[in-house]
Amino acid sequence: MSDDRTRPDLDDATVEALGKLSEALETVDQARGFLYAFHQLTGKADRLLQESVELFDAAGAGGLAADLRRDLVGRNVIADRWTFQIVEDFDENYWGTFRAYDQRARDELAGGDRHVFEARMKQRERTQGHPAHEAGPALAD
Repeated sequence: MSDDRTRPDLDDATVEALGKLSEALETVDQARGFLYAFHQLTGKADRLLQESVELFDAAGAGGLAADLRRDLVGRNVIADRWTFQIVEDFDENYWGTFRAYDQRARDELAGGDRHVFEARMKQRERTQGHPAHEAGPALAD
């Protein structure tokens, strides 16, 4: 890792490419969060469905309860999969690969430094000497 997070040794095109890759990974991370939310919400819906089935049974609607139990409780969300399997597949086959390439790019081109694009942006946009605009760790004042 460099002592200067702005990496003055790197050309602008490399820094921009690293920044765009980082932004893409952050977008994938956000999508992954939505996928986990989908996983959790679907599980919650199935538990609520099970409660409704019990209530239908208690209310004398046993036929409806039996059909719901048979056809919907524990049903695959997509062909052959519950949501935990979707999440696992995403993590292993897409997210993990994406993260590995982001790491490779940073290792090969920037000595492992993260957010070089943002470090340069901070240096450009902060007001020198302003008390709320300090450079901070690994950035020069």
